[in-house]
Amino acid sequence: MSNKLLIIIAAVFLLMMGMVGAGFFILWSKMNVAQQLVIEEQQNGAEEIPENNIGPLFPLKTFIVNLADKEGKRYLRVTMEMELINEEAKVELEKRLPQIRDNILMIIPTKTFEELNSAKGKIELRDELLTKLNGLLLEEYIKNIYFTEFVIQ
Repeated sequence: MSNKLLIIIAAVFLLMMGMVGAGFFILWSKMNVAQQLVIEEQQNGAEEIPENNIGPLFPLKTFIVNLADKEGKRYLRVTMEMELINEEAKVELEKRLPQIRDNILMIIPTKTFEELNSAKGKIELRDELLTKLNGLLLEEYIKNIYFTEFVIQ
């Protein structure tokens, strides 16, 4: 190889090493700035991120209902637990338990297999139940409904 080619290769190599070094320097300085911001926020008493705690649960007995299919040969077995806003809400739900079960039994049998067979259908059913049940109560005591069993046959 000629001397000129060796000089060009060495210069390109040094230039590449300089660019990699500059990239690491920029990255390192940005990390230090971000770390300083986090430390300053903690020292200034920034609000903590709220914990994602689940509220008190209110279990319901299993429902077994026929679905609204044309042939009427399918049924749903579903067990639910309702997440409440606080412990005091349990007292109100226990008072209204027959009305709650009645409302659930009026909604679920109107659904078909096609409506409930997808995740979207289950989410829509959950939303409909939440809206109907919270409308029945004096306040919105129910935060969420969890299906602990959902079997269609």
